[in-house]
Amino acid sequence: MLAAQIFAVVIFIAMFLMIVLDKIERHYVTLGCGLLTLVIVFGICMRDGGAIWNTIAVKNFIKPDFWYQVTESESKGINWATIVFIAGMMIMVEGMAKAGFFRWLCMKIAFLVKCRTIPIFITFMIMSAVLSMFIDSITVIMFLAAVTIELAQLLKFNPIPMILSEIFCANLGGSATMCGDPPNIIVGTSLGYSFFDFLTNTGVCAGICLVFTILFFFFAFKKELKSTSGEAVDISKLPAPSTAITNKKDFIISSVIFALAVILLVSHSATHLTVATIGTIIAVITLAAAGKDALTLLKKVDYKTLVFFIGLFIVVGGLEETGILEYIADFIGKISGGNAYVMIAIILWISAIASAFVDNIPFAATMVPVIISLANSSGIPTSTLAWTLSIGTDIGGSATPIGASANVVGTSVAAKNGYPISWGKYCAKLAPATIIVLAISTAYIFFRYL
Repeated sequence: MLAAQIFAVVIFIAMFLMIVLDKIERHYVTLGCGLLTLVIVFGICMRDGGAIWNTIAVKNFIKPDFWYQVTESESKGINWATIVFIAGMMIMVEGMAKAGFFRWLCMKIAFLVKCRTIPIFITFMIMSAVLSMFIDSITVIMFLAAVTIELAQLLKFNPIPMILSEIFCANLGGSATMCGDPPNIIVGTSLGYSFFDFLTNTGVCAGICLVFTILFFFFAFKKELKSTSGEAVDISKLPAPSTAITNKKDFIISSVIFALAVILLVSHSATHLTVATIGTIIAVITLAAAGKDALTLLKKVDYKTLVFFIGLFIVVGGLEETGILEYIADFIGKISGGNAYVMIAIILWISAIASAFVDNIPFAATMVPVIISLANSSGIPTSTLAWTLSIGTDIGGSATPIGASANVVGTSVAAKNGYPISWGKYCAKLAPATIIVLAISTAYIFFRYL
């Protein structure tokens, strides 16, 4: 077993380093490391076919509780529910984008506030947070940053402060729900939590933090936003929001499908439909509505991300099957001395610091079994540690330009349009905001759960 543990740890560290260095596409990294785990750790060292099948977990598809779950069930190996759900939401988002939904929404809100810079700044932050509760933050920022730059050129203001604020709020909004950010999907599907469970726990924390975030960015960027042309904008000369709609019928259908997805997610604790079922339903309806364009939508799905998840789950499965994660849990337990306050502070701030520099998805996947073990040994409810982990990984990623995928996308869109954002510029504003939100989150968790 010692050899298996050594190889499992070496493969995991190598995977993490290669993801950070970003020299090889990350889906190749995780898939390659996953295959090494199956062959070397499970096959050669352990000679355990059962461990391979437990990690691949394809048998989950034929289990009734994969599709309809009344009681919580344990998840090991590849979390196929996460894969199926993300794929379904990707298909829905592609359909909405094709119909011009996101661009229309941004333009509509800008017109509602009469295209005034400060009101746009505030409403776009709120919109970024709200959309990211239901849609992947990468998609939200991709469209929001593009429209922000378009508005900046029309209204003569600097888009960088707005894009930075939108990035932060997208990550914050993503922490509010189970489907808002990949780490939350992993935590939710692994531990059997519902959309409503997240909304009433991490969602409350995110809502409180959003108020302070808006105030912080308002005062941090107030001068930069006002140092623009003082000329009044003639709204009648700007393109109408309706011009963003490419097809009215598709727009209505995509809006209805999005509403259905929200209803299913909010009510799935009552209906007992799993996120895998919800993702499948939404994908099937979207493809059926797309008709002859269904193949186009399928081609646009980000399969690289799905493969990335599959490989990642296999590598983490190697740590789980060899008992490494239990050692990590014991180590955190010993450092904290069983003190709940210290344990929560360690999980929250270590999660945040790690997520500021490395991908928060593998970190969350690694930590889920750890918090289960910690809960069992310390007596602290698993849910309390789960909310702590979700908040730490989601918020911590905002601190640096590479901490989360939304950060990379937002800064890339800005740079491509002639507005480069340096590490110094980014961290000078968003690192302090991250620390403030983490401090508020720490106080919230202590006050509510301990």
